[in-house]
Amino acid sequence: MTDLADREWRLIREESWDGPMNMALDEIAAETAAAGGPRTLRVYRWKPSTLSLGYRQEADTADWDYCDREGITVTRRPTGGGGIFHGYDTDISYSITAPAAELPGDLMETYELLCTPVFDAFSAMDVPAHFADEPQPSLYQPSCYLRDLHPAHDVVAAGRKISGNAQYRRRDAIIQHGSLKYDLDAETHLAVFADPDLTPEDVETRITSIRELAGIDREQAVRALEDALGEWANAEEGQWTQDEIDRARERAATKFATDAWNRERTNPLATRTRTSCFPVRRCVRRRPREAPPSAGCPASGRWGRPPATGTG
Repeated sequence: MTDLADREWRLIREESWDGPMNMALDEIAAETAAAGGPRTLRVYRWKPSTLSLGYRQEADTADWDYCDREGITVTRRPTGGGGIFHGYDTDISYSITAPAAELPGDLMETYELLCTPVFDAFSAMDVPAHFADEPQPSLYQPSCYLRDLHPAHDVVAAGRKISGNAQYRRRDAIIQHGSLKYDLDAETHLAVFADPDLTPEDVETRITSIRELAGIDREQAVRALEDALGEWANAEEGQWTQDEIDRARERAATKFATDAWNRERTNPLATRTRTSCFPVRRCVRRRPREAPPSAGCPASGRWGRPPATGTG
């Protein structure tokens, strides 16, 4: 493996996008890296709040009517695991994308490498986060944060889960994206799912948050994560090209916002597939037996380096 800090990295500071666009931008960033462009570190916010389903998750585990009434978007991730409620004010998300050839071939080694800046960020916030020491049984399997807790696989603080991370392993590039729980809205966390037999108090026994443990505001937590990512890769601040934004908007509309993808787990762009990819379960790091299709063409154009400003 090459020294990652010697490569060209751009840091895109926090932006706000809807769920389909966030998933599309991760996919476009992977295509850019695979085509010889910069590797991307990004921090992002979900506007409006979003329920992201795991790749193999049954659509009927979501309460679609509730989400529609409350203006909560539902999209499906290309990574596995359970659903995550990404509240606009309660979630901080990030992704790291790089060519597959520059990262370890071993899944767990790659996972631990790419989690390094996440732990650096928690340390800067004075949050004592680490991989879980003891297993805990599932409280509600459809929710990533409420599934069974595995030692060395799940990130906890003060004995409760605080972060979920997953990888999407294409043949030519790897995406790792993750969620950090800034604050906890236990009632909505349950309400986005169909008939969970739990109370908000049950949720609070399993999930903690940066706000609870560190007492800092969200902007401070976002800055800590941005700075940790940038320092880890010696990245320069950058921005998306217009070509990337245009392609991401098209990808969001034709894939990540469609019923075929979100309700039926069918890739409507499968006939255009040019690369294979392997989703990795979010809560347990294990390569699945099946690989879903991935769509997209190699990125093209130039990648500028002017400072970017987030909208979050």
